Amino acid sequence: MTVMTSTFRTASPHSPELPLHIAEELTAGGAQALIQLGDQIYTLRITRQGKLILTK
Repeated sequence: MTVMTSTFRTASPHSPELPLHIAEELTAGGAQALIQLGDQIYTLRITRQGKLILTK
């Protein structure tokens, strides 16, 4: 499996300690990305309405 790295930005001034990940960067301009947590793989999907869905 290929591991992709993503740039992140600091969130708004209200939460500077939290990383901000841009969904379009995670999906490389597409509509889906795979996210690994431990040994589990999840799918992140951007809907046509601009919402995010994360499924196992």
